[in-house]
Amino acid sequence: QVQLVESGGGLVQAGGSLRLSCAASGGTFSSYAMGWFRQAPGKEREFVARISKSGGFTAYSDSVKGRFTISRDNAKNTVYLQMNSLKPEDTAVYYCAASWSLFPKTEDEYAYWGQGTQVTVSS
Repeated sequence: QVQLVESGGGLVQAGGSLRLSCAASGGTFSSYAMGWFRQAPGKEREFVARISKSGGFTAYSDSVKGRFTISRDNAKNTVYLQMNSLKPEDTAVYYCAASWSLFPKTEDEYAYWGQGTQVTVSS
């Protein structure tokens, strides 16, 4: 059983940056592909980014590509989401999740989820 705890959220002005962290415990971190998702008020949860178990492969949603960067440090059991050039539409609760799959494609492939961290971008 893996426990995930996100941190780093907050209030930032449009154009600013934030770095989210997700610390994992209770499992072998390098055994999991990791993903970031977000859910805005009144909207469905959506995929943001994912990274492979080794960190060698990443993927992003079109809405964040070129602005966000996902990375991981397996020695620290932590995955990060560097968010630059933030826009008001990036406002959401951000969740990290862990998957046994090599290249998870859907939310159903993520077995473990954190509690989320709020990101608010003001215009």
